[in-house]
Amino acid sequence: MGSGVSKIEIQPFLKWAGGKRWLTESKQDLFPKEFGRYFEPFLGGGAVFFSLSPQVATLSDLNADLIETYAAIRDNWQAVLENLKTHHRKHSKPYYYQLRASSLRTPHTRAARFIYLNRTCWNGLYRVNLDGEFNVPIGTKTQVVLPTDNFALLSQRLANVDLRVSDFEATVNLAGEGDLVFVDPPYTVRHNYNGFVKYNERIFSWDDQVRLSESLRRASDRGCFVVATNAFHPSVQELYRNSFEISAVSRRSVIAANSLFRGKYEELLITNF
Repeated sequence: MGSGVSKIEIQPFLKWAGGKRWLTESKQDLFPKEFGRYFEPFLGGGAVFFSLSPQVATLSDLNADLIETYAAIRDNWQAVLENLKTHHRKHSKPYYYQLRASSLRTPHTRAARFIYLNRTCWNGLYRVNLDGEFNVPIGTKTQVVLPTDNFALLSQRLANVDLRVSDFEATVNLAGEGDLVFVDPPYTVRHNYNGFVKYNERIFSWDDQVRLSESLRRASDRGCFVVATNAFHPSVQELYRNSFEISAVSRRSVIAANSLFRGKYEELLITNF
């Protein structure tokens, strides 16, 4: 059921803020061994998807450029890679800003541009201005094509994937009994930043956090497996305490729920099994 199409390890090809590669490396037993379909509504770098390698998946995000990049690798990885190699050869400060300002016409050229900017911009950050234009300055990394790249295998892994530009609720609502929902939203809390976090071009508000908790509760009631990470904060704990198992998780260890208040940990882990 939940076994992957291939057990060859594959690394996420994007660096993404809040990425969960560390979670998949330290806590493989966190996820059910067997499940039906896989749903992930805040895709980002896709570390959990690539680690679990499910046979059937629906992956979504509000970032249309991100989703288009995954689709281009799935549908035409050779063209993406050839363009990326060109960017690798030409990489320089002037070239970076020239390409950042450009508008490209085809999905594979836009995907290669997206990956190039992700790998060479400051801290792998994704940020856009009010016009929706990527505006992160150049960083220190100069390697555009990486030794870990395996675009052919990436394309295989994405072959049976439904990629969507979508609000999280629509994606979570598709999951049914025995399916796995993994959720890693922007970490808005009730009192910080006035309860708003910038999520791509849109605001992820405290109301969205409440709506997310309600959609996950309904998914749990339908018999879905639910695994979520969120901000380690009393306001978020309160949303999930009565319906889910909650514990604290850090990059160093996973702490049991009864140790929840013994120290300050990085993130909240929410499960229903």
